Amino acid sequence: MNFDSLVFINFAIALGIGLLIGAERERSKGAGLEKTSEGIRTFTIATLLGAVTGSINFWLFIAAIFCVLVFAAIAYYKQLTEHPGITTEIALIFSMILGGLCVSAPDLAASLAVTMAILLAAKNSIHGFVVSILSREELNDFLILAASTVIILPLVPNDFIGPFNAINPRNLWLIVILVMVVGALSHILLRLLGTRIGLPIVGLLSGFISSIATVTTMAERGKETPELMDGAIAGAILSSLATILQLVILLLIVSLPTLLAVKWPLIFGGVSIAVYGVFMSIKAFHGSKSRTLSPPTKTFSATTALMLATVIGAVLIISSSLKNWFGLAGLIAVSGIAGLADVHAPTIAVATLVASGKLVASYAAIPILVAFSFNSFTKACMAAISGTRQFWLPVSSGLMVQVIFTWLGWWFTL
Repeated sequence: MNFDSLVFINFAIALGIGLLIGAERERSKGAGLEKTSEGIRTFTIATLLGAVTGSINFWLFIAAIFCVLVFAAIAYYKQLTEHPGITTEIALIFSMILGGLCVSAPDLAASLAVTMAILLAAKNSIHGFVVSILSREELNDFLILAASTVIILPLVPNDFIGPFNAINPRNLWLIVILVMVVGALSHILLRLLGTRIGLPIVGLLSGFISSIATVTTMAERGKETPELMDGAIAGAILSSLATILQLVILLLIVSLPTLLAVKWPLIFGGVSIAVYGVFMSIKAFHGSKSRTLSPPTKTFSATTALMLATVIGAVLIISSSLKNWFGLAGLIAVSGIAGLADVHAPTIAVATLVASGKLVASYAAIPILVAFSFNSFTKACMAAISGTRQFWLPVSSGLMVQVIFTWLGWWFTL
């Protein structure tokens, strides 16, 4: 393909961009006294102007942008009382810039043009979602998540540091982001499903944030409203299924060999608690069809995510030191103690030791299963403390079944 053909294609892309964005603005500019001046012809000419001036000289392109900027400002000032918004004027200037970009990067210009057209066309949907559906607290949470991912993550060093070279700051921050993302996704699902949602689904989704907290909440719900007892039991049980699923996600990110080492224990434990939870859910649906929970207003807990990362860092240091001093027995002991509060921290600590070459993957199963068992014991205790006997017995039985099948899965791999 010769040079003239390439220039023709670039101009054709610029023409398509102007027509695309101009067509959207033509449908949105109103009629009568409320009609704005910029439409499909204005946008198409501006985009072609950007392509032509950009292909001739850079400073001519800058001068053309300045002229269009002046004309857009004058048009905006004349229509200020009728149209206080500035979206069309900004879109016109950006369209001209995209026309100039067609000279050097037509693919990028076309992608940006389609993105802008979608944003412009989705005005009512976006405004309705932000104003009517999205709360201020949810918006703040999503801004925190965006800042954590886009701003902070690239600045975090990706190397093992600290005592015994046990901590990788980037991995710890990825865990913080992962916890927030899982909580946000669970919250979005709850919002999409609406307020008429069963306790079992709420328990499953909330278990991704904190299974222990979910068990405690479900126990209190069952105590306050005895008619919802079956649903509360099902929600508490399914929160332990979320624990299994979250462990799979974490190990997949941190250390695939560790995940393969505990594959069968997690499968056995996950299937057993899933069957038990589905049985209790069916019982709950038959016993109480109209009772539902409103979705929570909090998207995720950044404090919980940071605390988890802090615990993981401490467990990593302690695990590495005990591993050096006492071998595998010390690692098992600290995993059990840490598992009383949270199963993810010791699991990630063990997986990190495997990833750094300080522990053989085949030795990772026992510390992780010990942490998982101790964590289940904590859930059973919270069920007994926060709930009634009617709640505690089935929940503890389900947790016991899960732990037994988890160890059976380990025995199966021997």
